[in-house]
Amino acid sequence: MDYLININPAYLNLAYVLAAVLFIIGLKGLCRPRTAVRGNILNATGMLIAVLATVPIMLREGYGPGKPLVSGFSTIGLVVAAVLIGSVIGVFFALKIRMTSMPQMVALLNGFGGGASVLVAGAEQLVKKKDIFEGNAVELNVSIAILASGLIGAVTFWGSLVAFAKLEEYKSFKKPFFYPGLKTVNALLGIIAIVLFVWGVMNPESTAIYWALVLLASVLGLTLVNPIGGADMPVVIALLNSYSGLAAASTGFVLGNSVLIIAGALVGASGIILTQIMCKAMNRSMTNVLFGTMGPSAGAPSADDVYGGKVKSTTADEVAMMLDGARRVVIVPGYGMAVAQAQHAVSELAEYLESKGVEVDFAVHPVAGRMPGHMNVLLAEADVPYDKLREMDEVNPTFSQTDVAIVIGANDVVNPVARTDPKSPIAGMPILDVDKARTVVIIKRSLSPGFAGIPNPLFAADNTLMYFSDGKKAILDLLTALKE
Repeated sequence: MDYLININPAYLNLAYVLAAVLFIIGLKGLCRPRTAVRGNILNATGMLIAVLATVPIMLREGYGPGKPLVSGFSTIGLVVAAVLIGSVIGVFFALKIRMTSMPQMVALLNGFGGGASVLVAGAEQLVKKKDIFEGNAVELNVSIAILASGLIGAVTFWGSLVAFAKLEEYKSFKKPFFYPGLKTVNALLGIIAIVLFVWGVMNPESTAIYWALVLLASVLGLTLVNPIGGADMPVVIALLNSYSGLAAASTGFVLGNSVLIIAGALVGASGIILTQIMCKAMNRSMTNVLFGTMGPSAGAPSADDVYGGKVKSTTADEVAMMLDGARRVVIVPGYGMAVAQAQHAVSELAEYLESKGVEVDFAVHPVAGRMPGHMNVLLAEADVPYDKLREMDEVNPTFSQTDVAIVIGANDVVNPVARTDPKSPIAGMPILDVDKARTVVIIKRSLSPGFAGIPNPLFAADNTLMYFSDGKKAILDLLTALKE
C-alpha cells in the first residue's frame, strides 16, 4: 500500500498522457467501420489506464486504509468493486441489447454520464463547504466548475431520459408535447438558472443553491427535449452526447483531474461537430431543432388527398422479374430495416444480385434511422463492404441511371416534398432522389408517415410500387422468388 502512495507523480501524469493519446487515436478510429472495433478497444484501454492511475492519487489524499470511504471498504476495494460491477453491466448490455436498440442505449449512457457529473460535483461541493467553515478559501474556478457540472449534468440526465423514452416510443412521449408559451417558459427557466449560477458562485458554501440549480436544470432538461419530434432525434442524441462530455470536463476541473478534462473535451467537441453535420444534413439550424417542432403544417394535404386511388401494390414475384433484367440497383435502408432486423437478408440480396452481374450500391442518408450512423453500423454488422455505402451527394446524381431503387423502411429522407413544397416542415432538407430512378420499390408495413408526420407523395408516384410487408420477410421472399 505504501508503494502505491509513494509512486512518483510523474509516472501518474505519464499514465494520464498515455490514456489521453489512446482516447484521441481511438476516437479517430471510430470514424470508419473498418477501424471502429480497434478504436473501441483503444478507448477502453485508455479508460482502464486512467482508472488505475487514479487509485494512487486517491490513496495519497487520505482515502486509503484506516480512512475508508464506506465502512468496511478501502479505496482500492471500492474501485475494484466499481470496475467489476460496471464490467458486468457493460457485458450484459453488449450481449443483450440489439442493434435496433442502440440509439436508446446511447441516449441512456449519455444520461448516466450527466447524472454521474451531478453526483460527483455535489459531493465535492460538500467537501468545499467544509473547507470554507474551516477557514480555507475555495478557488473561483472550482466553484464555477461545480455549478457548471450540476447544471449541464442535470440537463443531460433528464433530457437523455426523455430522448430514451421517445426512441422506445413510450405512449406518453411518442408525440412532441408542445403548448403555447413553452418557449417563454424555457427562456424564463434559463434566466433563473443563470441567476442561481451566479448566486452560487458568490456563495460557494451553500449546498441549497447547488441543488436548487440542479432541480431547475432537471426541469429544463425535460422541457427542452420533450417538444422535439422523433425526426430530430439523431441531432438531439449528438447534442446530448456533447453535453455529457462538457459535464465530464467540468467535473474534471472540479477534481483537478487532467485526463477527465481531456476526455470530456474530446466528447464535447466531437458531439458538437456531429450535431452541426446532422443539422446541415437536415438543412436546419440547431436553434430550429431545439426550439422548433417538426410536424404537419396548417393546410397541408391529407394522406387521402395524396394517396387516394393512386397507390400501386406489388409482390415478391413481380419485383423479382424487374430485378432479373436490371443492370443497376440502389438499396436505401431506413429505420424499418432496423426494426425488422433485415440487414443480413439485405446483404444476402445484394450478394446474389452481384453474382448475376447487377451493380448494387447502398444509398445512406446521414439522418436515416434514430442516431447518426445508424444504418452504417447495421450494414457493417451484416458485412456489407464499406465501399458499397454511398453518401447522399455521391449517389444522388446516379439515380437517373438506376433501374430499380429499393427503399426499406425509409420515409422522410426520400420524401420529394422537401424539394417541391416550401411550406412543408421538411422543406429544404436534402433528400435521396430515389424518385428519379426508373422504378422505385418501397418496402413498408403500411402507408404510415415518418416522424415528420406528413404523407409522402413518392408512395403514389407513377414509377413507384409499394411492397407491403415486414422488411426481413419481404427481402427473404424476394430472394426466394429470384432463385426460383
